[in-house]
Amino acid sequence: MRRALLPSARTAARLWFAAQAAGGAAWWIAVPLVPAVRIATLGSLDPLPVALLDVPLFVVGSALAAAGIRWAAVVASAWTLLVAVALAAYATVTTEAGIGVVVMAVAALGSLVACALLLVGRLPTRWALIGPFAARPADASAATSRHVLATAAQIVVFWGFFLAVAPLAIRWLELRWRVAVPLPAAALPVGIAVLVLASALGMWSAAAMSTRGGGTPLPAATATRLVIAGPYRFVRNPMALAGVTQAAAVGLILGSWLVVAYAVIGSSLWNHVVRPGEEADLEARFGDPFRRYRAAVRCWVPTFPGVAATPRVR
Repeated sequence: MRRALLPSARTAARLWFAAQAAGGAAWWIAVPLVPAVRIATLGSLDPLPVALLDVPLFVVGSALAAAGIRWAAVVASAWTLLVAVALAAYATVTTEAGIGVVVMAVAALGSLVACALLLVGRLPTRWALIGPFAARPADASAATSRHVLATAAQIVVFWGFFLAVAPLAIRWLELRWRVAVPLPAAALPVGIAVLVLASALGMWSAAAMSTRGGGTPLPAATATRLVIAGPYRFVRNPMALAGVTQAAAVGLILGSWLVVAYAVIGSSLWNHVVRPGEEADLEARFGDPFRRYRAAVRCWVPTFPGVAATPRVR
């Protein structure tokens, strides 16, 4: 399996923890001196008991992690995640400290990534290849109509959750935490137009995969043939491109910058965690044809005029 190796991964991780330690120290200096900072990030919480735990576990722990001490990275990351979750619960109940939730959520995500890079020198791609993302070839003998129906069911479930349930929940939390920012009036019509176009791309991709690939777009029933047809002639994973664009469009429609951020973060996680495993599986199953395809067609930015389509298998 190809690993999602990053240049100087451990150095990048240590730099993150160093910046986090400095930011945490600066924040704790500002809390007693600037009331607006305390109210925005802690609400009505008493800063003293929070500081007694957060300074050693977050600030000092991050500083030790920046020095390359691995156990400190684990402790700091676990604490950061715990604080983010606890503060989110507090903000949801009280409508206070919403900005603190956003800051700690970013810190928690960054800490988890940095911790993985510091411990193993790469992103944990294997952890992502479980459940619906575990590669299992579809039944090659099944009728095409069966793959089409399975793909339709996948679209209903995945689009329903990732493009409706999750964004609506995020928007509700955004309003509850009082971190909403008004978007320009043009966001709504632009979002609708982009959603229609991205959904059309997703449907086109699903049709090409289910009718030509002997499987579905989902790795749990992955195609048994290499599909280079339809939008796959121009971009390697049009389904992912469509999904990310759809999520961003939903964010524009809802007027939610947090939903747009959710789309951006999702695209990064897919690109760096899920994609390496998926493409390693394709390379193992299809060999040189896939390697030539990967060299000729980009993953995110369409390649024009595209490559020749593979013949349809009857």
